[in-house]
Amino acid sequence: MTDDDLSRQSLLELFREEAGAQTRVLSDGLLALEQRPADAAALEACMRAAHSLKGAARIIGLQDGVDIAHLMEECFVGAQRGELRLTPAHIDVLLRGVDLLLRVGEAKPDAPVTRADIDGFVRRLSSPPAVAGEAPTNDVEHTDADVDVYAQLQAQLQAEALAQRQEAVPADSTDSTGSTGSTGSTGSAAATGKPDAARHADRMLRVRAANLDRVLSLSGEVLVESRWLKPFASSMLRMKRTQRDTSLALDALYDTLAGHLDEVALSALADVRTALNGMQQTLGARIDELDRYERSSANLAQLLYDEALQCRMRPFGDATHAYPRVVRDLARSLGKRVTFEIVGTSTQVDRDILDMLDAPLGHLLRNAIDHGIETPEQRMARGKPADAHVTLEARHSAGKLLISVSDDGAGIDLDTVRASVIRRKLADAETAARLSEQELLDFLLLPGFSMREHVTDVSGRGVGLDAVHEMVKAVRGTVRIFNDPGKGSRFVMQLPLTLSVVRSLLVDVGGEAYAFPLAHVRRTLELARARIDMLEGQQHFAFDGKPVGLVTAHQLLGAQQVDAARESVSVVVIGDERETYGIAVDRFLGERMLVVQPLDARLGKIRDIAAGALMENGDAVLIVDVDDLLRSVDKLVRGGQLDKIGRAHDVAARQRKHVLVVEDSLTVRELERKLLEKRGYAVTVAVDGMDGWNALRSGSFDLVVTDIDMPRMDGIELVTLIKRDPAFKHVPVMIVSYKDRDEDRRRGLEAGADYYLAKGSFHDEALLDAVRDLIGEATQ
Repeated sequence: MTDDDLSRQSLLELFREEAGAQTRVLSDGLLALEQRPADAAALEACMRAAHSLKGAARIIGLQDGVDIAHLMEECFVGAQRGELRLTPAHIDVLLRGVDLLLRVGEAKPDAPVTRADIDGFVRRLSSPPAVAGEAPTNDVEHTDADVDVYAQLQAQLQAEALAQRQEAVPADSTDSTGSTGSTGSTGSAAATGKPDAARHADRMLRVRAANLDRVLSLSGEVLVESRWLKPFASSMLRMKRTQRDTSLALDALYDTLAGHLDEVALSALADVRTALNGMQQTLGARIDELDRYERSSANLAQLLYDEALQCRMRPFGDATHAYPRVVRDLARSLGKRVTFEIVGTSTQVDRDILDMLDAPLGHLLRNAIDHGIETPEQRMARGKPADAHVTLEARHSAGKLLISVSDDGAGIDLDTVRASVIRRKLADAETAARLSEQELLDFLLLPGFSMREHVTDVSGRGVGLDAVHEMVKAVRGTVRIFNDPGKGSRFVMQLPLTLSVVRSLLVDVGGEAYAFPLAHVRRTLELARARIDMLEGQQHFAFDGKPVGLVTAHQLLGAQQVDAARESVSVVVIGDERETYGIAVDRFLGERMLVVQPLDARLGKIRDIAAGALMENGDAVLIVDVDDLLRSVDKLVRGGQLDKIGRAHDVAARQRKHVLVVEDSLTVRELERKLLEKRGYAVTVAVDGMDGWNALRSGSFDLVVTDIDMPRMDGIELVTLIKRDPAFKHVPVMIVSYKDRDEDRRRGLEAGADYYLAKGSFHDEALLDAVRDLIGEATQ
């Protein structure tokens, strides 16, 4: 590749940047002119943008771009002079011209801009097509002057193209109208990179994302290192106090020995006192300097970190340039009239989050226009204005980024949602009838769920809202749907302000620090051990009126179990309404703002861990991947491998009698457990004979209390296995059964049971008396 080729490539890059910026100006201006055709400011902005693009295209020899931009510029000039009235049909064609200019800049081999495209653009602009939903007679209001203007433009364009093919046009030549005024110089400045703007304080620079992340990471480390000075300064103050005490002790010694030592010894002692006082003064001065340096260093490090973090932030408006055009084109294709408003364009958003918002916001806007907004006729029949209103808003609230898409359409018909749930067999009719409004609305976020019975080119596949939900989950956020039937709906995404910093709850697990992102923490609590119950062989506790499973963080994270005989357990409640668990940790360490440090890619995905961070003292901390952690919990629950957490009375469990209760009825099982625990016995429960046999082989028990009729293995089989096994045949077994016939009692006792109690005559004292007769009191 020659130097000329390289120079042209760099100029093409500049033109693409220029085209991207100027076509945004053109799109915004055209959408404004559609609402206000006589808007002088919008016309001026569009004319200047077209002129700048024409000059930039001429400099790098893109004749197609020159032709398109020149025709658009003349159209805007004609509108400024009153020779042409812009209508929605004109706007349609001019927006296609904007698309053509972008294609010219991209110069894709598979989609080149041909002369036929340009000639077609000229013809459409000279005679715009009818717009769907509007009467052809009202589509474009042409006057004889309009036709003359376009005829002259087309002839002029062809003549200029012929002349420019015959001779090369120098870079500093005048434009096609022969003017060399300020607008021409503006175009040249635009094409050559705007040297004046390059010296402006607000100029934009392109920086690689990896470099920016590295700067942020280093600034975070600098911030951590600067905070190390404070404890060092505190230790120096302690040294100063020790030195002062030493000086006072030396003064006391001098006074005591003043009458017993000669002059030489006293002089030497006085010299020591003087040197010590001098050292104390010097140390005090240095400590003052260190204190000033510590404050200055911490302040500068904080400023550096804040500025580096701010570099990751971009205004929300940077990601919304295309949406007015998307909304307009989709609304017109569906025969609807929509006024679109963007609120909070200056709201600062993390760069990575902003890049991820494009597809979800597009889905939400299409969903609002296609599903929510009615046709003008339907709106007027319901007493609404013909023009619907769609609002896209971004704002900060309570340390979160809230992005909402709202409309004033028909809202969401809950009966239709319920019918779709039943039709797609996601729930039966009886269950669907009991679903609350919020539960029904949550179905809209499921993959493959759609309100449409037939697929169209706009909707019907059920992937739009699912994509929104997945994106929000990926950045540790939530999405909520608010519905007002007949008046509209609102979709709200609650997202973190930045992915670089996460506010976390620090916990201690086995002597190591771990961080739970606060966005995933529902509650923290100190759970009394007495509140831990056993249900279906798993430990639970009551939370918001519902039983919630309890799991140890030591088992999940592979940490060493700490033997701490505390009366309560520190629990982090995670999950959502459908899946909630309590994670037991050793203790809470408080909340921190942590700078996320990605783990080395060579490590791959570490189970249950998302990233790392550094604490203020420089210690490393691992940030928990809560979604992954919930999957690990579910796997342990299904495998029946959960470790147990000792309850309050389990501290002395080794000194108490241990009873295994085997019962398939939840009611009877829990009644027996509570009775025995109230009397002081340690109790483990099993849901059938097989579960009881496995529990017996993995623990140590003083008594087995079992039912007879149970799935998988009945009580008679369990008693037979126990009495035939040399390791367990000494363990007493008591049968508690509804069957009170003599033959049932005989079968149980022949199998080896030591006691047979009928449930028909069962009452509290009967069970407890039988247990006491077999193994004695709980603490004997």
